[in-house]
Amino acid sequence: MSTATDQSTLDTLCVDTIRTLSMDAVQKANSGHPGTPMALAPLAYVLYTRLMRHDPADPDWPDRDRFVLSCGHASMLLYSTLYLAGYGLELEQLERFRQLGSPTAGHPEYGHVRGVEVTTGPLGQGISNSVGFALAERMLAARYNRPGHEIVDHHTWVLASDGDMQEGVSHESCSLAGHLGLGRLIVFYDDNHISIEGDTALSFSEDVGARFAAYGWHVQNLHEEIGLDRLEDAARAAIAESERPSLIVCRTHIAPGAPNKHDTASAHGSPLGDEEIRLTKEAYGWPTEPPFYVPDAALEHFRTACAQRGRDAHTEWNDRFAAYRQDHPDLAGELERQIAGRLPDGWDAELPSFSADEGPVATRKASNSVIQWASEHVAELIGGSADLAPSTLTLIKDGGSVGPHAYAGRNLHFGIREHGMGAIVNALNLHYFRAFGSGFLIFSDYMKGAIRLSALMGLPSIWALTHDSIGLGEDGPTHQPIEQLATLRATPNINVVRPADANETALAWRYAIRAQTAPTLLALSRQGLPIYDRAGIPDDAIERGAYILRDSFKEPGPPDLILLASGSEVHLCMQAADLLEADGIATRVVSMPCLDTFALQDLEYRNGVLPPAVRARVSVEAASPFGWREWVGDQGATIGMETFGASGPAAELYRHFGFTPERIAERAREVHGRTTAARQSG
Repeated sequence: MSTATDQSTLDTLCVDTIRTLSMDAVQKANSGHPGTPMALAPLAYVLYTRLMRHDPADPDWPDRDRFVLSCGHASMLLYSTLYLAGYGLELEQLERFRQLGSPTAGHPEYGHVRGVEVTTGPLGQGISNSVGFALAERMLAARYNRPGHEIVDHHTWVLASDGDMQEGVSHESCSLAGHLGLGRLIVFYDDNHISIEGDTALSFSEDVGARFAAYGWHVQNLHEEIGLDRLEDAARAAIAESERPSLIVCRTHIAPGAPNKHDTASAHGSPLGDEEIRLTKEAYGWPTEPPFYVPDAALEHFRTACAQRGRDAHTEWNDRFAAYRQDHPDLAGELERQIAGRLPDGWDAELPSFSADEGPVATRKASNSVIQWASEHVAELIGGSADLAPSTLTLIKDGGSVGPHAYAGRNLHFGIREHGMGAIVNALNLHYFRAFGSGFLIFSDYMKGAIRLSALMGLPSIWALTHDSIGLGEDGPTHQPIEQLATLRATPNINVVRPADANETALAWRYAIRAQTAPTLLALSRQGLPIYDRAGIPDDAIERGAYILRDSFKEPGPPDLILLASGSEVHLCMQAADLLEADGIATRVVSMPCLDTFALQDLEYRNGVLPPAVRARVSVEAASPFGWREWVGDQGATIGMETFGASGPAAELYRHFGFTPERIAERAREVHGRTTAARQSG
């Protein structure tokens, strides 16, 4: 039986192993952040071996505690810990830190390493994701727990830095967490006073603990009392506080033990250097050679502690879930389906269909009808807006609202916090829900960081953004999106869908809910739009990305001219086609609800929609024309917004900026005449 002294020696050995692995990996990569992993090694050790309910043998165990390294630049802290805990990382992968093809990327990436719950790196995102994790836990508990059966019962643990606290997104999300009373969220704030430019006093002097107390958090300030037992005691006090999220402030010192770089900015963002590492290891009583030295005793203790605790907790939960299944078989089956990410069988068997007689209908209004249909069939569909639900029309009828200590509802109220909403929605999608966030398309600028990360992680997050063009009218250029569609379409692995009518909107929501490996952004109109015959819209219109909505062939060959558009400009092209055909110009109208998926189609399909021989093409979109040149070709033309918008009624704005059937037809005649002349002269 080990003595207290033996245990203390073993604890120190494990902590110093994390530190030295982190130093060596950053040094070998000649890139990275060694100081913070060195400072936070004791905390990581306590979390993984004493506090967190996790099972390295099954990292996807549903009721595990979640760990978020919000200060993602300290990634070697997480990689070293996961290696020692037995999550499947190999020592060789630590040695290839930050190298091409290695899972140990510069910042932790979801799906690359077992035990990494979310991609972190952009500061503030991780702590904001953690609010979504904690909210999802409470919402699942409200849905599925029953008296005597607490089968959803876990915590979210976070390590956050000064940078996380300074980024605005953390203010948004943590304010909401306090309002909602997310008591299973526990954040350790690494108050090390160092950033890349130097001491944080250069720009940061607020009392973070007081700020979080004002948010409604439970706050403990350990100052410099951060020994292992003190950290554990503070964490257990936070666990006991079930009504409020907890912040534990720890005054750490960056690069502890480094004789020349302790508490320096250079230890934050640069390797320590071979000589400094040698001196630091000597200060630890550590072998200076070889690098990446892992004592057998440290590895055995770390893995045994994690494996035993994980096995016990997981087994105990499996027993509880078996009893739950016996008493509540339907609920158990539904929870398992939701965890597996399987949609209910036949959920989309009867897609809503809209008649032309119902028009004109704004696609945001049609979206509202489709949301009600989908919510009846997909119980895990939840969502909310940044205080704009009456305008985005995204409330789930009779869905109930999520509020302080009331988590059974389906409607989330994020307040005017677009960036925080985005990060929280991503985490909800990581935690077994199908979640959407809504707002005006222009405010995608505020949430771009979270939207980008949803694409990077391959999450099926749904972004339902309305007021998609100058057609929103009187609110003027501050609210009228111009470059946003182009920016979002340029983002890899996101599908931007701008439906032309109510029936395309129904297909778009079905596509978004079906998605598994990429987010979908729905760009919806404020103004009413005509409705097209559902029979004329292919069932796979969104998957295909573009289709022929109207054709008028000049026998026996292809059309003379093709008009391409998305969203609210499609009906203008339909009217322009009438004018052109009156002039004897056979015109095809192509609706392009999703340029992203159209680009993925095989050449045969793309050429069938846009025959290469037809060089007379005109695209129309009340937004930046950037990106349309690929589809109109070098002889075609684009009609778009080259300036910001203006304030005025939508119809007047469309006339003012040249989005009329007459202007489209005029430009199309020019293109047709030019391409015809070029063909004849060639």
